[in-house]
Amino acid sequence: MRLSLISLLSLSYITVASQTKSDSKDENYPYPIQKTDEEWKKMLSDEQFYILRQQGTEYAFSGAYWDNKKKGTYYSAATGQPLFSSEHKYRSGTGWPSFYKPIDENAVKEIVDRSHGMVRTEVVDSGSGSHLGHVFNDGPAPTGLRYCMNSASLLFVADGEELPAIVKEWKAKYGN
Repeated sequence: MRLSLISLLSLSYITVASQTKSDSKDENYPYPIQKTDEEWKKMLSDEQFYILRQQGTEYAFSGAYWDNKKKGTYYSAATGQPLFSSEHKYRSGTGWPSFYKPIDENAVKEIVDRSHGMVRTEVVDSGSGSHLGHVFNDGPAPTGLRYCMNSASLLFVADGEELPAIVKEWKAKYGN
């Protein structure tokens, strides 16, 4: 009886601990863009707020960019920060836009994510800590990585297209 109670309590602790979300609002990292939830809600769609600010995920094969083959740049929908180049995008078969590396090593930040009973690596933009997706070690050469991103967390601008205001604002403040 006593052993069963200890086992049950241990299992309960492990279950609760494994459901703890990562902290994409890492207090130790100086994200240059800080906004309240109300400010984010005013500028993002409901789906974008759910994914970017509440660490949500869109359904596979449902996002705008999972099968996008155009040449261009993917920016953070939260900040306008450049994140990924179409040159590094590949078809992973997962139903989400996948890249083997970010446009710049400082464009994203990786955080341990212990939600949903597993340990993964969450990817956030380094400008605001907004959730983009996860990175896995099953990608192609040369990195072996798969940055599996949510389309709703991204803005795509094809080569030669006019940049949206949010991207122009990012570039004016922080450069490329």
